[in-house]
Amino acid sequence: MSNNTRFVMKAIGLALLVTGMGLAYWGYEISESLSSRITETVTGSPRDKVMQLYIGSVVSFVLGLVFFVKK
Repeated sequence: MSNNTRFVMKAIGLALLVTGMGLAYWGYEISESLSSRITETVTGSPRDKVMQLYIGSVVSFVLGLVFFVKK
């Protein structure tokens, strides 16, 4: 793999890592909102949007880690 391709892969990996952390933070912020707490109290489970953000953050973070570490 050329140095240019390696640089692009690392840049994409870094962007995915940052995106994953941002999605996790956004999910946490939504989960602490009043409407989310009421929904969780009534239904016993977190809102779908929160779970989607958490799952998306994990997928993005893992893919970013793979791209960033890949030689």
